[in-house]
Amino acid sequence: MTRPSTPGHTDPTVQPVPASVVEQVDAADATLHNPKRAVVSIGANLGNRLETLQGAVDALEDTPGVRVKAVSPVYETEPWGVEPGSQPSYLNAVVVLRTTLPPSSLLERAHAVEDAFHRVRDERWGPRTLDVDIVSYADVRSDDPHLTLPHPRAHERAFVLAPWHDVDPGAELPGRGRVGDLLGTVAREGVTLRKDLELRLPE
Repeated sequence: MTRPSTPGHTDPTVQPVPASVVEQVDAADATLHNPKRAVVSIGANLGNRLETLQGAVDALEDTPGVRVKAVSPVYETEPWGVEPGSQPSYLNAVVVLRTTLPPSSLLERAHAVEDAFHRVRDERWGPRTLDVDIVSYADVRSDDPHLTLPHPRAHERAFVLAPWHDVDPGAELPGRGRVGDLLGTVAREGVTLRKDLELRLPE
């Protein structure tokens, strides 16, 4: 959880999360019975990208059995698998959750959130109003073709690893190792931190 405001804070460029919001989120989290930690990647390259990503964060928080614990900085990313310049660039971020939903139900919710933002799936690597991918779920490892865990390409995607490392420097990708180490092995060209953009934790 983002650190609450503290007396004597003097940096006017930093807007800490009020203590009351921290208390509300932590209290809500305490109502979950035996929650699991999940990491979700979100991205958009059509429409109002930042607004769409914020809407996805809010929709995840509104899901029964899900609590958003942290939201990463925003990165701008050149699209994968297409000719340079043929699509708008993506905004990407990572969301850390605690959830009592099983992986299959969390996937259903991810798809429902995509559908709410009019995601179209008729073209692989096509432009997307919203992409919501489960990157990892606790320590679960599964080859189920419906939901492979962890995400089979997360370890080679800087637009997943960089924001994840920012929000959780000690994170590990099950079966692959520390996120920081993986980030050091991938190319980061075309993946740029957008310090001028910010996603907020749901209140």
